[in-house]
Amino acid sequence: MPYAMPQTVTDLVHCQFYHTIEIPGYGVVKGEWDLRGLEATYLGGIGLKDKRVLEIGTAGGFLCFYMERQGADVVGYDLSQDYDWDTVPFFRIDYAAHVSERRRHVQRINNAFWLAHRALDSRARVVYGDIYRIPNQIGRFHVTTFGSVLLHCHDPFSALLSAARLTDETIVVTELMPVPESGAPTMEFLPDFRASAPVDTWWRLSPEIIQNFLGVLGFEHSTVTRFAAPYRDRQEGLYTVVAHRVRPEGSIHPEAAAESNTDAPMMPSSSWPSALRKWLFR
Repeated sequence: MPYAMPQTVTDLVHCQFYHTIEIPGYGVVKGEWDLRGLEATYLGGIGLKDKRVLEIGTAGGFLCFYMERQGADVVGYDLSQDYDWDTVPFFRIDYAAHVSERRRHVQRINNAFWLAHRALDSRARVVYGDIYRIPNQIGRFHVTTFGSVLLHCHDPFSALLSAARLTDETIVVTELMPVPESGAPTMEFLPDFRASAPVDTWWRLSPEIIQNFLGVLGFEHSTVTRFAAPYRDRQEGLYTVVAHRVRPEGSIHPEAAAESNTDAPMMPSSSWPSALRKWLFR
């Protein structure tokens, strides 16, 4: 199985926390975002007890450990030093130097997860890999979450598709709110060639386009909630889309996967639309 081996990390100096988190033996460790008390809102108020959850972009594990406390069996999915950040390939930047710096940054984020994982006595597992090629071997899930991930992907639809084919019930996507909000399915391309920035962010995505993406993938029943959360020294507007799958005939419930130690097959490909089969197996 592709699960990462737990690492022993005990010194905060080697860590980078994306979210403020309270860790036994270390106290409150500051991060860029402070979602304490907003966890349920951020995740769209979904039920988590007895759910098998795939968390895309687990980072330092703040939401992973929260979901675990709510009774979920969580598998985190993220980059490691073996995988490159989805960097905007500006012609005028030193691309190799940026990739090298990003890999060091990712290692510090991985370290943060393992330090907190050990201190909190967590049982969550982690898989490192490419967001566009999530391995089938990790089995099926009731719920998949994307917490401020898609804005960093050059192809957000393919990232959703990669996870959707392993998800039987619900996908939760949280992203930054477009300003102004148009009420239309839009994608704003953020990289500016004149400034060669931003290097690590591609899109500002409207809630409606996320709903459209997920509807195409069979998650047709969706709702949107809007809220604000502390980011550094300001409040940042966010939205969460919760989308539920319309279950096609012949699908496999994730509990069946759990009973077979997560080695269950994917949903039979014969039940997928022909265009989707062609895309996945090209």
